[in-house]
Amino acid sequence: MRNGPRPLTAAQQFANLAADRTFGGHGKLSPGRFEWWFQAQPTAISRVYDLRIDFSRRGPPKTFVVAPDLVELAGGGKLPHVYQQMPTQLCLYFPNAGEWTPSVRISETIPRWAALWLLYFEDWLIDGEWRGGGIHPPPPRVS
Repeated sequence: MRNGPRPLTAAQQFANLAADRTFGGHGKLSPGRFEWWFQAQPTAISRVYDLRIDFSRRGPPKTFVVAPDLVELAGGGKLPHVYQQMPTQLCLYFPNAGEWTPSVRISETIPRWAALWLLYFEDWLIDGEWRGGGIHPPPPRVS
C-alpha cells in the first residue's frame, strides 16, 4: 500500500497543461514523457519569453528558457539560480523540500514559478542582486 497521493502520469500532466488556459501552450506527448512549450510575460511591460518543460516519469520536470537568450541579455555573464547556463535550465524549487512531487500538477506550479523566476531575473538585470531566494552554494573562501 502506498502512502500519500498517487503520482500523476505523464499523460495526466500533459492533459492538465492542455486544459489550463493561464499560460496556454502546446506539446508533444510520448509514452511516459512529454515536452511542453509555452510563453510567459512576468509583467505587462516585460518581454515575452519562450519556455519548454521536459517531463519524464523518471524524474522531476525540467524547465528551459528557449528565447530570448538569457546569457546574452546578461551581457555574457553567469546567470543566477540556474541548473545550467546553456541551454538555460531554471532552478524553480528545491527538490528535497517537497515543493513539487509527482502527485502535484505541473500546470499549477511550474509555469507560474517560471514566470516568477523571470520577474526576479529582470530585476537582477538592473543591479546584479538576486532577490528570488533559493539555496545557493556559499562563495569560495579567500585565503
